Amino acid sequence: MSAGMIPIAEPDLKGNEERYLLECLRSGWISSQGKFVTNFEKGFAEYIGTKHAAALSSGTAALHLALAAVGVGAGDEVILPTLTMLACANVVHYLGATPVLADSEEETWNLDPDDLERKITPRTKAIMVVHLYGHPAKMDRIMEVAERHHLPVVEDCAESHGAKVHTRMTGSIGTIGAFSLYSNKIITTGEGGMVTTNDATLDQKMKWMRNQCYDPPKRKLLIHNGIGYNYRMTSLQAAVGLAQLERSEELVAHHRKVAQEYDRLLAPVPGITRPPELPWARNVYWMYTPRIDAAKFGMTRDAVVESLGKQQIDSRSSFRPIHLQPPYPSLGGPGSFPVAERLGEEGINLPSGNVTTLDHVHRVVNALVEMRKSLA
Repeated sequence: MSAGMIPIAEPDLKGNEERYLLECLRSGWISSQGKFVTNFEKGFAEYIGTKHAAALSSGTAALHLALAAVGVGAGDEVILPTLTMLACANVVHYLGATPVLADSEEETWNLDPDDLERKITPRTKAIMVVHLYGHPAKMDRIMEVAERHHLPVVEDCAESHGAKVHTRMTGSIGTIGAFSLYSNKIITTGEGGMVTTNDATLDQKMKWMRNQCYDPPKRKLLIHNGIGYNYRMTSLQAAVGLAQLERSEELVAHHRKVAQEYDRLLAPVPGITRPPELPWARNVYWMYTPRIDAAKFGMTRDAVVESLGKQQIDSRSSFRPIHLQPPYPSLGGPGSFPVAERLGEEGINLPSGNVTTLDHVHRVVNALVEMRKSLA
């Protein structure tokens, strides 16, 4: 990032990260074994409010392992929102299953429970819910649909560390929670992931599969009882993650403070719709993502991204819906999912990471205000 550029997101590593990493290096425990992996898993489960957690190599691995653990395979269907990161559909394909897309709903930007129910068929094996940009999906309604149809629910919590539905954390409500710990996430290990569950059998299965399906009692004989994956997390990554976890609520509070300042400053600006926070939810604002109404603001979202970049302010468009991505032309063309398409066209990710300051927020908002004034 060039000098003077406001980054969209960067990690805050000012806790015990260095101390724990040095302890790993000095002890020689740098692979996927050792106390830091165990302690990170235990602490993460306690934070989320589940009985079990398993540390993995990435958020994509977490989604893949979660679907495999609930039995998704060739010929099955998995229902997921079209407005999300492409990896959500990719992991369904890894297992030989078919992604079935559903539209978003306006209030939270998340999976529309009514469209979800319309998409259920005899081939549906699982539901994947994505808590987009840090606001929880309508889990009460989604779980009611899932339970009535006897379907497991995988929560994609890549963007919702610390988000709540009433008093329950995302990742503790569905069958399995899947987290990303990439460097731009609220809690990071650089690269990494985590799965959470209250089901001891699923936890054991995922920990077995992440380690090439070794038969634990016969580990030294190199006997594998299934086809597994190398999805282990290193002790070095877990050391960073444990230090991050110690400050989890502090980091969440920072994101919320940044969002509140954006909300306050953007409230009077025509053409900008601020991101939601429903009364039953705690939005952690992984990304602060307002919507740009081109007709009222005077510029398209894409033009705003370009203009901010010229002013040394990093920003991104919101996710492009999966059905409009080149790898998935068969899942629907333009007009298939109108709400998701509109949200994807209007949403903009503004700087809102762990090191974003209120001065950064003021500079971003001033740039937006001046941009609109020049068009008036």
